[in-house]
Amino acid sequence: MSEQLSFDLPAKPALGRDDFFVAPSNAMAVALIDPAFAWPSGKLVLTGPKGSGKTHLAHVWAKESGARVISAQDLAEADVPALSRGPIAVEDVPEIAEDGPAQKALFHLHNMVLTHGHRLMLTGRPAPNLWGLGLADLQSRVQAATHAALTPPDDALLAVVLAKLFNDRQVTPKPDVIPYLVGRMDRSFAAAQAVVHRLDRLALAEQRTLSRALAIKMMSEDRRNEIP
Repeated sequence: MSEQLSFDLPAKPALGRDDFFVAPSNAMAVALIDPAFAWPSGKLVLTGPKGSGKTHLAHVWAKESGARVISAQDLAEADVPALSRGPIAVEDVPEIAEDGPAQKALFHLHNMVLTHGHRLMLTGRPAPNLWGLGLADLQSRVQAATHAALTPPDDALLAVVLAKLFNDRQVTPKPDVIPYLVGRMDRSFAAAQAVVHRLDRLALAEQRTLSRALAIKMMSEDRRNEIP
């Protein structure tokens, strides 16, 4: 009998507004990205742990306001004039804390975007005062922005995040899988991503459905691995 092949296909995140679940941990950020909301300084800093929804909200805002989304690490001085002609979201700004040229480009982009009357969104994991940007003028401008923080999920949001992550992979777990995971996994967005990835791979490897029994097996293996 020939061996049955399995394919670990990459997940394709759904980034529309209707794909984002509003909860107390993110309600302020959701309100602030509404195009009708005027940011007092013309700029917004969006922070939160990995997987908390920063990229999702940046893309929702970009779609609704006609903005562009770019990674801070991809910024170049030569691109600033073109990028400053409209609203823009710059992601993962703390990643350029040691990159002088990128910080200089962002500083000029910041000034030109606001001078042209457009809006600027910046994202990063820690609070703005912890971004550690070496260019003092840029750091001070970041800290002067309106700030919205995405906090760790409660049970309801964690369940929805798990459901979305499974859906992004185009797989459907049995109804009792997500409640089981919510009651036993680490309470973070990064943990949700890791659990869904590992459970999907385990199901593919063993050619099994995403069942509670499979989730129990995965969690049991984790506990055994934790024993010194």
